[in-house]
Amino acid sequence: MHSARWPWRYLYTCSMSLGSSSVSSRTAGRQGLGPAMDRRLRIGSLVLDVPFFQAAISGYTSYPARRLARDFGAPLVWTGVILASSAKDRRVMRKRIYAPGDDEHPIGAQILWDEPVLAAEAAKALVELGYDLIDLNFACPAPKVLRRQRGGALLMYPTRVVEIYRAVRDAIVVPVTVKLRIGVDESDLSRDCFWQIVDRLATEGIDALAIHGRTVRQRYSGKADWQVISEVRRRYPNLVIIGSGDLLDVQTALTRLADSGVDGLAIARGAIGNPWFIRDLRAALEGRPISPPPTLEEQRQVILWHLHQVLDLYKPQYRAIGYFRKFLVGYAKRHPRRRQVLLSLLGAKTSEELIAAIDYWYRPATASPDKSAGPLPPGSCGP
Repeated sequence: MHSARWPWRYLYTCSMSLGSSSVSSRTAGRQGLGPAMDRRLRIGSLVLDVPFFQAAISGYTSYPARRLARDFGAPLVWTGVILASSAKDRRVMRKRIYAPGDDEHPIGAQILWDEPVLAAEAAKALVELGYDLIDLNFACPAPKVLRRQRGGALLMYPTRVVEIYRAVRDAIVVPVTVKLRIGVDESDLSRDCFWQIVDRLATEGIDALAIHGRTVRQRYSGKADWQVISEVRRRYPNLVIIGSGDLLDVQTALTRLADSGVDGLAIARGAIGNPWFIRDLRAALEGRPISPPPTLEEQRQVILWHLHQVLDLYKPQYRAIGYFRKFLVGYAKRHPRRRQVLLSLLGAKTSEELIAAIDYWYRPATASPDKSAGPLPPGSCGP
């Protein structure tokens, strides 16, 4: 249904030999990570060859980001959150922004809703559209979601969570997973509700449970509490547990996977504007060499491909530029002059200005921290 403009067979080959990682050694073994981990991840009938996937990230994981993740080694990708009311509307779901691409499978869809009947109808509609598994979001901390008693707000209502899960599970034949946070807050009541939900979903035989190690009140502040995730693993050894939270580099991801005992990892913010993280994590898990950082030219190719896909998907142009800016923050972090680069890229108002700025900053001459790279392109902000 979708098609890439760039020669992805070639790019994936490059990405397997050129990239970066927080692991400084060229090999995982030299960092004490041990031999290749032969740990496939099973989610119901779906078997992934490595124990991680690209997480559902609202506002980020549309087709271009998912396609990048797949081509850099993610065995599974997810949509951003989809309201059940939208999923049930065929006019909405026919839009390219929602329909799964033929080159994305396996791909999962994440549903956000507060009652069982419509959630089940939405799940059926998404499976008919071509999605391979369904996730139910009881973790979203966005204020507008909480005000409607959806997402993370439902962590205080174990019975309602289980009712929604049962309705969806009984309505479809593909795997169904649930995403949780470790409570609404740190109160005893909140934590008790969390454990009730985990216990009841385990009894129901859920295919997998993804847990983000923060409370809803924390949103993304502080640190993810992996001790709680590890405790879930200890109490429910037969439940498939996916850990999430602060997985921003390869070394941390490997350590969390080993120390917590979880079955797999959901990679979220760490891969925004950084598909090389996915490539390097796969390499480390397979016992292959960790590659050096991508050159500026290789970064330029990926950024431009991503931009062109976004421009093709989002109309009008100003909407596409606005959407793409949040990815530029991640991409710019790799540049030796990242502050100047980010200011310049964010200052672009049109696609022509943005492409010119990318071409300017991702030349070899700009790798030096000095200011001798020449004049800035029109419409760009200086250092």
